[in-house]
Amino acid sequence: MFLHLGGSIIVPIKDIIAIIDISSKKSKIIQEFLKIAAEEDFIEKTSDDPSKTIVIAETNKKSKVFLSPISSATLYKRTGFIEEISNV
Repeated sequence: MFLHLGGSIIVPIKDIIAIIDISSKKSKIIQEFLKIAAEEDFIEKTSDDPSKTIVIAETNKKSKVFLSPISSATLYKRTGFIEEISNV
């Protein structure tokens, strides 16, 4: 299965490492992570719309950080991950 992150970006669900709400950007750890990711050119903005979610994925054996305009709750729902947890 694949997850549409916005724009023309689609990532295999199996390659997703984390889906983080952008409000977590207030965290010093997340700020430092994003700073390093930007310096290393790992960040890709999926749309010109304001970002709501940080998605970390491994594509082509490289870590990539996507900034998505789609809310983290919506992305989680699209993965089916929440449904799997509720069925346990």
